[in-house]
Amino acid sequence: MLLNAAFEEVRPVPHKTTHAVLARTADLDTTVQGSIIEPPALSLLIYRVDVNKAMRAAWSAVSAQDGRARLPLDLHILMTPWAENADHEARILGCAMQCLDAQPILSGPLLHPAGAWAVGDALQIGIEDISTENLMRVFDSLPTDYKLSVAYVARILRLDERRAVADRPVATFMTRAK
Repeated sequence: MLLNAAFEEVRPVPHKTTHAVLARTADLDTTVQGSIIEPPALSLLIYRVDVNKAMRAAWSAVSAQDGRARLPLDLHILMTPWAENADHEARILGCAMQCLDAQPILSGPLLHPAGAWAVGDALQIGIEDISTENLMRVFDSLPTDYKLSVAYVARILRLDERRAVADRPVATFMTRAK
């Protein structure tokens, strides 16, 4: 993972290894035994998934030509640092933000192989413009109190149908026997 490589290179918390972890909502309750978030860490929580409206029509047109459905998605990610003090949390978040600012396009070997990526696939990662009020609403639904966090959006993740669909009728008409 790109962020883990950055944490190895910079070491935002001296003499400790910081890890980036993809977290579920339940994982943010660090009082639970066996939590995957062990400070120092950076959690990446996908808190919302939206269909990318700008690209939906274009990919629908491609789908109409080759018979394979494609769904373009935007992943809204909350990056939260976890450490024993505010200084270390700020360093972790700063290191992660510098890393993503330096490498805002993930493609080729930077994409996890489990994703079955196609040649030419890429994700654009950027800071999401989210108001303080909306960020507080996100935290209201989480099992933890507010923590220093930054929202990012990863676009465009495209879900492709695994196989082409044979031409099938959209509608059938029945004729009445006379």
